[in-house]
Amino acid sequence: MLNYLTRRFIYALLVLLGVNLATFMLFFTVNTPDDMARLNLGGKRVNQEAIEKWKAERGYDKPLYLNAKREGVGQVTDTIFWDRSVSLFALKFGRADSESAGDIGHEVASRMWVSLQMALPLFILQVIASTAFALLLVMFRNSRLDFWGVVSCVLMLSISSLFYIIVGQYLFSRVLKLAPISGYAPGLDAVKFLILPIGLSLIARLGGEARLYRAMFLEEIGKDYVRTARAKGLSESAVMYGHVLRNALIPIVTSAGSYLPYVFLGSLVFESFFGLPGLGAYVIEAIGKQDFAVVRTMVFVGSLLYIATYVLIDIAYTWVDPRVRLS
Repeated sequence: MLNYLTRRFIYALLVLLGVNLATFMLFFTVNTPDDMARLNLGGKRVNQEAIEKWKAERGYDKPLYLNAKREGVGQVTDTIFWDRSVSLFALKFGRADSESAGDIGHEVASRMWVSLQMALPLFILQVIASTAFALLLVMFRNSRLDFWGVVSCVLMLSISSLFYIIVGQYLFSRVLKLAPISGYAPGLDAVKFLILPIGLSLIARLGGEARLYRAMFLEEIGKDYVRTARAKGLSESAVMYGHVLRNALIPIVTSAGSYLPYVFLGSLVFESFFGLPGLGAYVIEAIGKQDFAVVRTMVFVGSLLYIATYVLIDIAYTWVDPRVRLS
């Protein structure tokens, strides 16, 4: 296990370094610091003095990669690349490009909590609901329940999330007045603002997940160990929950685990439409303002979370199936 984690740590550093370099080169090749200043200050007619002041406030007045005015290590550390790219590895995100955006680290920390409040309950409910629904369809396979259940799954996964949001807001907020149409409040008051987006997101994802899990379970029930369990006189529910579900956990963990980064990063669409001040909405706002510092930071954070997630998934395999060994 230790050797595996060491290799993974080295791979993670190399991947993050590659992502960081590619992102930095992309942003600073397409847009120079002067271009960023003009975008944030209001266009092409901004004078050079205002541009230089904006760059100095954000550290963009330094050379990109090598500062010839410095000596020794300062030639490398006193550069835009060090301040805006290398510093990300220490989780020092710096200041946003927009005037009103403030410190990126503070925004990420506070908004991630809001995203967790929505995405963590959704993640747990999604796994439970999709697994239970798929098991129910498989238990009653080749019946009307199975047929209409599959039809429902296809319909749910064929409909855009925007449709669920628009219809859900109109029906539950405007007509039935069961939940606020948008907004957010801290503390326990957040529950009434989160119920509707969690419910609609659950329905939007249920069809695809349940249909995938159903296919996994159908593959398992045709194997020899299932026939042996039935021959021993076990009930269908004992076979499904004690054998089929247990042996299908690896693909379920893989599928469910791939959603884990969104638990921290939030949902771009749902947070924007429901006015939740999470990381998803933060990214949308940054793109709208062309705040490249925030976008670069979120690309790095997203890469870090994806790498950590798949390491956790690999470790979870050893818990799900004792035959799996990380070596």
